[in-house]
Amino acid sequence: MRREISPALVYPFMRSVMEAPFPAPGRTVTVKSFLPGSGNEVLTLCRPVDSRLEHVDFESLLQCLSVDKLLQVFASILLERRVIFIADKLSVLSRCGHAVLALLYPFTWQHTFVPVLPANMLDISCSPTPFLIGVLAPCLPQLLELPIEEVLIVDLCADKFVVQLDDEDCILPSKLQAALQQILEEREDILSHVDEDGYGGPENITLQFSLVSEGFVRFFVELVGHYSLHMVELSNGSRELQRDSFRKSHPSRGVRQFLQFFMETQMFAGFIQDKELRKGGGRGLFEVRVAQYLDSSLEPEPSGVNKFLKGLGNKMKLLQIK
Repeated sequence: MRREISPALVYPFMRSVMEAPFPAPGRTVTVKSFLPGSGNEVLTLCRPVDSRLEHVDFESLLQCLSVDKLLQVFASILLERRVIFIADKLSVLSRCGHAVLALLYPFTWQHTFVPVLPANMLDISCSPTPFLIGVLAPCLPQLLELPIEEVLIVDLCADKFVVQLDDEDCILPSKLQAALQQILEEREDILSHVDEDGYGGPENITLQFSLVSEGFVRFFVELVGHYSLHMVELSNGSRELQRDSFRKSHPSRGVRQFLQFFMETQMFAGFIQDKELRKGGGRGLFEVRVAQYLDSSLEPEPSGVNKFLKGLGNKMKLLQIK
């Protein structure tokens, strides 16, 4: 907007942003600027509690997809399937694509990711390898004519699946899926209990993003958080995962069945390879949560969804803005 009025207005605004103190995670900073016709305006910017989320916009993803559709997309991505997002805006495709991949932390998508695929390159979607691709809505008729096998095509504007495999709703372990669904559907109510005063504006949005992230981190902690218990030391100083004992040791039959497929993905292979070679430097959020999870496993706790929610509730207390 400032550039449309006068390019000269951009520089004072950028100078005020650069001169403002860089906020700590979870804190806000106020920037003042002048706009002809509107006078002085004040912008409040909030830095996410979790620095991993500084360039991730979960709001667009949650606005475009219902919780059940989002979890089915998440499940398909976890099994490294081919997924195509359809939307009428470039920004929606880009934001939703980056957001859904951010949900994979501590795992990393190892395959093709094209936030917005040009119309003259649609034949890339015929690739037999996994991918996450964004395509503008006017290209959908042409896309549907291509011989694409085993693909999930998601219409972000209509919150529906254009093409699906029909098993997306039964991929994830049922108890973990139920817990994730409850967190996402009740995220505003959950946050209202974190602090009786509640939050407003950008701080509330930031905490919602952190809650979403923590929910998925907790999912992976419950899924693979016991991996370190099944690492053995090798003579060269590296470690090796005892894959069979790792999978069979999980108390949930549903998780054991899911791990049988998930452990064959490149995401899992890359994650375990880093742990075996002791890569990754210091402890990140996931490792901190795993340590807390393993410590708490020595204490009697509820099971299933209640255990998941109790563990997440303890973590959300750490996200309060002092």
